[in-house]
Amino acid sequence: MTSLSPLPDDSRVWVFGASRPLTDAEISRVDSALGDFLPGWAAHGAPLRTGHAVIERRFLVVAVDERSVGASGCSIDALTRQIQDVGRMLDADLLGGGRIWYRDGDDIVCCDRAAFRERAAEGRITAETPVFDPTVGSLAEVRGGRLERPAGSSWHARLLPSTGVAGGA
Repeated sequence: MTSLSPLPDDSRVWVFGASRPLTDAEISRVDSALGDFLPGWAAHGAPLRTGHAVIERRFLVVAVDERSVGASGCSIDALTRQIQDVGRMLDADLLGGGRIWYRDGDDIVCCDRAAFRERAAEGRITAETPVFDPTVGSLAEVRGGRLERPAGSSWHARLLPSTGVAGGA
């Protein structure tokens, strides 16, 4: 099992959101699958220094310290194939686009953009509603809390009825 803790803040990250919460057993399976894959993950034959973590039972974060070797197109394709395999193994979509995750009390809700807009129009989602932004690009952003932040200070703001532009993204 690898961890994000030894990696520097400027490590590049990919965040994959699960379509549903993962169980402890499934998280162990993710750890095992990535524990097998990541040590051999390479870019043009050069090993990558990597780590991963599952956050909030929903978000698989994979990080690469690109100080010595950066991920290449082919290596990113290999990661994508691995994540597809993991998703199939769990029967949980990790790569589906167009999804939005937000916090509703203690729950993390996953929906499409149309449902998000509808809930915002109904007042169930506001600028203060915590949302998850899987487009963060660095480990510093994940560590600094930018994976989860208020909808009004992320790209989600443009989906809210009271604003027409993205805020703070």
